[in-house]
Amino acid sequence: MDSDRKRQRDSSGQRLQGELRQLRELRELRTREQRGRREERPGPAGSPSRSRLDQPRTGRPGLIHLPAWDPEAFGKLSERIARFLGTGRFIVWMTVVIIAWVVWNTLLPASVHFDDYPFIFLTLMLSLQASYAAPLILLAQNRQDDRDRVNMEQDRARSDRNIADTEYLTREVAALRQGLGEVATRDFIRSELQSLLKEIDERREPADTL
Repeated sequence: MDSDRKRQRDSSGQRLQGELRQLRELRELRTREQRGRREERPGPAGSPSRSRLDQPRTGRPGLIHLPAWDPEAFGKLSERIARFLGTGRFIVWMTVVIIAWVVWNTLLPASVHFDDYPFIFLTLMLSLQASYAAPLILLAQNRQDDRDRVNMEQDRARSDRNIADTEYLTREVAALRQGLGEVATRDFIRSELQSLLKEIDERREPADTL
């Protein structure tokens, strides 16, 4: 009897311990869920928001915002400027401007002069124009080289296809010639018929003599 009671007490104690463990696990799960909900809620204004691990981090705006530009549009503009610089119109206009500049600062009264001899400001403007024209011309030349490279690759691929087509056609023509060599032509059939007629005539002659 005593042993049965001890067993019952032990089993009831184990059940109570198991229920207590389950209750503790449930409490921990609830506290974790509540913490997650608190982190998901947006904080008040001015308080830093905590970053979550289950969401990607977005890029923060920097202090310096560089202007966005289209390289293709800039390349087209550089090509237009380079084409204009390489024309006779630009040389004529630049010559007219330089002559007008020199005449204005030499023949007109000194009160209206803005660049006296030796025309330092004119030299500065021409050097700036040359310093900007050189990289623009190089950029336009690089774009033209890229286009030429693409055109060369397309021409090479086209020539390779043409060579493959000609090789295929030559093989087909050779196969047709071989096939035609085994086909009976009109002259061959005519010669065979003539030989057969001769044999028939030769056989008829001895039969007629008999």
